Amino acid sequence: MLKFVEAGAEALTGRRPLEGRTAIVTGSTSGIGLGIARAFVEAGAAVMLNGFGDAVEIESLRAALADENDVDVAYDNADMSDRAAIHMMVERAAMRFGQVDIVVSNAGIQHVAPIGEFPPAKWDSILSINLSAAFHLIQATFDGMRGRGYGRIINVASAHGLVASPFKAAYVAAKHGMVGLTKVVALEGAEFGITSNAICPGYVWTPLVEKQIDDQAKSHNIARDAVIRDVFLKNQPTKRFATTEELGTLAVFLCTDAAASITGTALPVDGGWTAH
Repeated sequence: MLKFVEAGAEALTGRRPLEGRTAIVTGSTSGIGLGIARAFVEAGAAVMLNGFGDAVEIESLRAALADENDVDVAYDNADMSDRAAIHMMVERAAMRFGQVDIVVSNAGIQHVAPIGEFPPAKWDSILSINLSAAFHLIQATFDGMRGRGYGRIINVASAHGLVASPFKAAYVAAKHGMVGLTKVVALEGAEFGITSNAICPGYVWTPLVEKQIDDQAKSHNIARDAVIRDVFLKNQPTKRFATTEELGTLAVFLCTDAAASITGTALPVDGGWTAH
């Protein structure tokens, strides 16, 4: 429905919904982040990609997104565990695009282990990349948004920002923290045209998840369909994966004027997981 409305508006005005806007999307060389970045450029925004991967493949991706959508697409390899690198990325984006209107914190890592065996270094890394990086990115862009009277801050949290699972202490703590950070930023930005929202996906179909399914099926010697049904989608009543396209469409909507009163929320895209 949203795409139909946007298509109609574009036909009438000749403008795409995010035309003239600029965005940074972290962790956007694959998976959820790439889905959001792709939706942004299709909606007319200039986007700075960020993430790790093969340099040739990333450049091919960047060029294709730019050429296919007639927008400026850049890439920055800033390490999300490094505050100075995050601030430098923001400076480079501002120099290239003129300003930064939208930030999406999506970069994240995971480690699974019982509390008693959880490596302290893994705890520190997950909190740094999954939570502190979002704070540093917001802090580096907030004043500019406030001065212009417009800003859209989207934190990609997780269903684990709302509920817990065993053996994921650092990830659950970081994602709960991200939801709390989202609410504080919403309150501080409310009078300045800045919205702040968290998107909380359940399991999303990405190349990484596909690999995990195959690995678990092989290591436990069980059918692939059983891994999907009994492990990955056990808590998702719809019994289907969310898609990166769904998340991208939601992110675009949150950046439009139609979503100006939506702020401070944690929006589940989890097939009913957190409705239990």
